[in-house]
Amino acid sequence: MMLCIGNVLSAEQLATVRAVMDSMRFEDGRKTAGWAARLVKNNEQAEPSEQLDSVRKLILEALSSNELFALAARPKELTPIMISRYAVGGQQYGTHVDDALMRDMRSDLSFTLFLADPNSYDGGELVIEQSAGEQSFKLEAGAMILYPATTLHRVEPVTRGSRVVAFGWVRSFVRSAERREILFDLERARRLLFDQEGKTPIFDLLSKSNANLLRMWAED
Repeated sequence: MMLCIGNVLSAEQLATVRAVMDSMRFEDGRKTAGWAARLVKNNEQAEPSEQLDSVRKLILEALSSNELFALAARPKELTPIMISRYAVGGQQYGTHVDDALMRDMRSDLSFTLFLADPNSYDGGELVIEQSAGEQSFKLEAGAMILYPATTLHRVEPVTRGSRVVAFGWVRSFVRSAERREILFDLERARRLLFDQEGKTPIFDLLSKSNANLLRMWAED
């Protein structure tokens, strides 16, 4: 399941992130790439700093309070959030799959949080390959795409402006993408039913099934 989540960061939070980023230093992104991905990665990543730590904290707090992210990802652990920049001149990230282990953590889901106004740059789309074909994403600033880390994906060349994003990986309590989607759909159905009819016997049965499936599938 892939999910676009809007307004993960508010306008005020975005302004804070951008102001802090003005004082960050960036280095060659290939330093953090695996031996094969290094051949197709051409971007910059924020160097470790107090400024990066403050941005990470702000974004992590925003993710922790985002109910849709919590229900879709069932996060058990997140890698430290990273900031990347793709500048004009064709910087891109060719087709690759994310490592199964990121900082000794199993990567079940990847996420990209867009920080730049999509009208401020050309190119830079995140393209994710699926059995039904490719799907392209270039979201509003403050919005995020959450997707399985198992997919082949790429970032198209930037031909104008700068693409700036935060990204990271999630280890989920529920390893299986199919099971996470079932739980996500059940929770949505449960809440829609409650909004329409309140607490009914049908709602209680859905709640029981939802809780027991999570209990059966969760890895604590």
